[in-house]
Amino acid sequence: MSDSLERSTKINLLKESIVKKLCEVLDKSSNKGWRKLGEIVGSDRRFKVSSDDMEMCSLRVLEVEGSPSLMLLRLMGERGCTTGHLIDYLQTLGNWDALQCLKPPALQILIQPQSVALICGHNLRLSCHAVGKSPVQYQWFKSREEVPNSLSPELLISPVQLKDAGFYICRVNCGDACEFSQWAQVDVLNVTMSYAPGQSYQSIDGRLKLAIHPQSQRLHVGETLHLKCGAVGRPIPRYQWHRNGVPIPNATKRKLTIPQVILDHHGRYRCEISSSTERMWTNEVNVVIDDIYAIGGGSCELFLNSLPEQLYATDKVALLIGNLSYQNHPQLKAPMVDVYDLTNLLRQLNFKVVSLLDLTESEMRNAVDEFLLLLHKGVYGLLYYAGHGYENYGNSFMVPVDAPNPYHSANCLCVQSILKLMQEKETGLNVFLLDMCRKRNIHDESTPNIILRVTANIVFGYATCQDAEAFELSSTGFTNGVFVKFLKKRLLDDEKITVVLDRVAEDMGQFDATKGKQALEIRSSLSERRALTDPILPGDSADLVHAHSRQWAKAHELPESMCLNFDCGAQIKLGFAAEFSNVLVIYTHIIKKPEDMSFCQAHVTDFSLDLDVDPKEMNRETPEETGIYLLSSSLPQHCLYTRLSSLQKLREELVFTVCLQGTFAAMDDDHPIFWNKSVNIGKPLIARLDLHRAVRRNSCLQTCMMPHSPSQSPCHSPGPEHQHYLHHGSHQAQDYNRLSPQHRFLNIGEHAQGAVGGCSLSCYEQLSQCDFDRTYESDGLLSSQGKLSIPIEATEDINELQTVFINSLHLQPQ
Repeated sequence: MSDSLERSTKINLLKESIVKKLCEVLDKSSNKGWRKLGEIVGSDRRFKVSSDDMEMCSLRVLEVEGSPSLMLLRLMGERGCTTGHLIDYLQTLGNWDALQCLKPPALQILIQPQSVALICGHNLRLSCHAVGKSPVQYQWFKSREEVPNSLSPELLISPVQLKDAGFYICRVNCGDACEFSQWAQVDVLNVTMSYAPGQSYQSIDGRLKLAIHPQSQRLHVGETLHLKCGAVGRPIPRYQWHRNGVPIPNATKRKLTIPQVILDHHGRYRCEISSSTERMWTNEVNVVIDDIYAIGGGSCELFLNSLPEQLYATDKVALLIGNLSYQNHPQLKAPMVDVYDLTNLLRQLNFKVVSLLDLTESEMRNAVDEFLLLLHKGVYGLLYYAGHGYENYGNSFMVPVDAPNPYHSANCLCVQSILKLMQEKETGLNVFLLDMCRKRNIHDESTPNIILRVTANIVFGYATCQDAEAFELSSTGFTNGVFVKFLKKRLLDDEKITVVLDRVAEDMGQFDATKGKQALEIRSSLSERRALTDPILPGDSADLVHAHSRQWAKAHELPESMCLNFDCGAQIKLGFAAEFSNVLVIYTHIIKKPEDMSFCQAHVTDFSLDLDVDPKEMNRETPEETGIYLLSSSLPQHCLYTRLSSLQKLREELVFTVCLQGTFAAMDDDHPIFWNKSVNIGKPLIARLDLHRAVRRNSCLQTCMMPHSPSQSPCHSPGPEHQHYLHHGSHQAQDYNRLSPQHRFLNIGEHAQGAVGGCSLSCYEQLSQCDFDRTYESDGLLSSQGKLSIPIEATEDINELQTVFINSLHLQPQ
């Protein structure tokens, strides 16, 4: 272990305890304190600290527990100062007490055990990793009792039982030094099929997963009310019970007990379950209290009759697609952030979510096919798409990243054709959120023949009006598009989905940046009060739901983290995280190295050419350097990070090399020695579905390419004459040009970028550019149950037809 902290670590990532000690030393020192440090840093052009900055730091002494040193260190950290720079400055300053604060202790715990809730019968794994100047020993405790045979960094209990619930801690020894980890609570849920049958209780990537719902009850006055719920996840979930929409004081445990109930306790109960980043709700249940002295039961019957009928989904699935890295059209930024945020929100509503970035035409069609396979009677299906798009004759088209310039309907996916196939599954709710432009594509005169059924369960939420553009906000960082900026604030509301979208439309209407330029349009045939918050009740198809859940979970399983032991005595931890369903993050961390090794570093290499990984963006010291912007806060620190995108292109199992390089103090030269280990993690995440394959015969391709007369279409745009459209378009172009000389950004307080890929004044003059309309939207993946009715093209080859139909009933094997 080196004598100081890692020099490349940014000082704003230093542990709070280290910063606190350092500030105490610098605040108390008169001639070698924060003022002198500021002067030294001010003379360095890289992190220049001005006199105004120093004055701002000095004002901190006027605040309660204010620290000028802390303010100075924050300013330095914001300007990229690393621990190595700070050490050099403190050496110049000559403050050896401050330098001592940056020296690591003899024993340091790098990975703390995390609290977890899991299902009885699953595997419990707690981790505690430490480094020291000599070999480290471990001992796990449950409360005050030692756990037998638990002398390793990993505590594994397989299978976990109800008696294993409790609090765990790990003691770490290194010579005379001793440290205890933080406490980790383990909550074990006893789940039987009487709770939420057909659901999968696998927690994906440690996220919350609802496992136990409360049950409706009917009690007499004086009896005891017992309600319970439960969720799995890491860290352990928090609970808050509500009655009639109001939080119940001190009701913050999985089990709610009210002894000696009275009539006032009747009502609707549900529990809010949350973690630091997620929130979800249980089903809402009725609690009826009978007065044993009442004659008849009229009051209770009146209460029951006054309650609105609870609607259920047999399952909930969402497919979210964000296309941003276009090959032949302007690239976008907002779809990545929009898909990420909606994924987290929909998971809180118990949707099975598949989130995909940058899909080609064949990949999009195959992703839709897999989505359709999960649909059956009563399922809530949600499709969100964000990217370039257009609308002709009332049909909306999503543009893949490999679409040519110009593109036509044959190169794109028609949303209405997907709706037609969803209707074949007798879904309970069909929601389409289309975050894309709806300008007309003058290069495409086709009119798909899509005859839709008349059903009262369709909701379209268009990010913009017909023949208009959608915008993303201009920013140096990553921000949402205008639609999702407001949608994410309302999506968890327990209201009818059309009411939610109405409120989003009202919010967007007050946004000055796009007022008069972008307005949400809602089209709906929904007759019932169906909401995205409705509970799941599989009904008669529980076995089918359970089978679909297992298939869906299989395509979202992360590889197990692993420890690699090298011949030199070094030990490397290899971890994995999912940013999207087709984006995998790999991080490496050295947890043990020989005492005589002066330098040690591990990196990953030799990835499949299918993934097209840029070596310059691999094995970086911060997640942001490799393109991991959204997941960075939840990843462990002091690792090397690699981001693998486009997993859907992976044709074989993912095999790569972990390369360890090190130097020893006894060596005469500084040339490192290398050790290699090959690692095979199979097909991770969405790669198992083989979306790279050729498009199947039962895909939405059929309904996308059936020409017909416009008069036969069930849904048309107003259909102006061609010359009239060009005249109208030229006026639009002039107005748009007045707004933005750069053609792509609105010149207002919070800039907004047009969702059309370069559809500016020059685009209207050069008609070949006019179909670059851009739309963003994320789609929800639905799980299906019941009979599958999939249209198949006519063929005389009965064997081929049978094969295609059988393949349509199963997800692709690995």
